[in-house]
Amino acid sequence: MAVTQRRGRKIMMSSEELDAFLAAERTCRVATVSADGTPHVSPLWFVWDGTSLWLYSLTRSRRWADLRREPRVAVVVDAGYGYDELRGAELSGTVEFVGEAPRTGAPHPGLAAVEPVFARKYFGIDELPHDGRHAWLRLTPDAISSWDFRKLTAR
Repeated sequence: MAVTQRRGRKIMMSSEELDAFLAAERTCRVATVSADGTPHVSPLWFVWDGTSLWLYSLTRSRRWADLRREPRVAVVVDAGYGYDELRGAELSGTVEFVGEAPRTGAPHPGLAAVEPVFARKYFGIDELPHDGRHAWLRLTPDAISSWDFRKLTAR
C-alpha cells in the first residue's frame, strides 16, 4: 500500500520496486515511544510478505515493552551510501502480536508462511530454530512513504 506522496513523487518507488526492495533488505529500524515519552529506535530483522512487515523481536527488550504498552510504530528500511544512491521506505501503523510469546515453535497458521521465508533469508535453512526468546510482530502499515534518489539522475 503505497501512499501518494505530495512531495517527492518523482522519487517514490512503485509497488513492484517497493516489494523488491523490502524483500532484499535485511535490517530495519523500529521506532517506539517509552512510557515516559522517550523515543527509542532499534535495528531488527524482518520479512515483507507484500502486505505486512513481520518483525522477529526479543520479548525481553525495551522495544517489546514499549509496543505492549503502545503498539503504534514507525519503521524505516533504507540503503545506499552516496546521496544519489539513497533509497528507502517508512512504514507506520499499529503492530499486532502473533503467536505465543516467546515463540516456541507451536504450530500457528498465521506464521506457517512467514517463518520459512525468515529462516531462508537470515539463516539459509528452511525451518526457523526457536530459542524461546523471540516472538512475532506484524505491521500492516496504515501509511508507506518511499524514496529512491537514483531516479533523480535517471534520464
